Amino acid sequence: MYKYREKEDLGAIIDHFQGRENINTNNIFLFGASQGGLVSALTAEERREDIKGLLLLFPAFCIADNWNQKFPDSEDIPETHEFWGMRLGRNFFETIQGYDVYKNIGKYNKNVQIFVGDQDSIATAASCKKAEKLYSNVELEIFAGEGHGFSEAANRKVAEMTYQFVQRNKDS
Repeated sequence: MYKYREKEDLGAIIDHFQGRENINTNNIFLFGASQGGLVSALTAEERREDIKGLLLLFPAFCIADNWNQKFPDSEDIPETHEFWGMRLGRNFFETIQGYDVYKNIGKYNKNVQIFVGDQDSIATAASCKKAEKLYSNVELEIFAGEGHGFSEAANRKVAEMTYQFVQRNKDS
């Protein structure tokens, strides 16, 4: 069985900060964009007690489905594949083969904020609405005219909304 290295890496980061004396471990929030949003969502499922809140910026819930369509069988998976300037290895594709993201999210019961653009062709508003139905405490903010990667103005609004989210949800 292959391991989700991205989740392992994020777990190691959480462990690192939990071990520091100058960190209030009751107030650890995860914020991830695109694939980082997916990794944050999956990590929060396993580390519910450790994560105070979850913020997802155009989360790529679609990753497994997209790659499974491109490489439907193990024999179709190349040793490496170039994508957006990154070299992805066979292990990445084998790890997500047949994986259903929506069966592995939604149990995280603390507050979740999702930001997505209505023009995002990768992390679509529809995929975020599907995820929204799975979480018990979620706010979905759909930005008009924004795609996968926000404008400066939208990023400022996300920054302000993120600040407000943390202020509302943190322990004193």
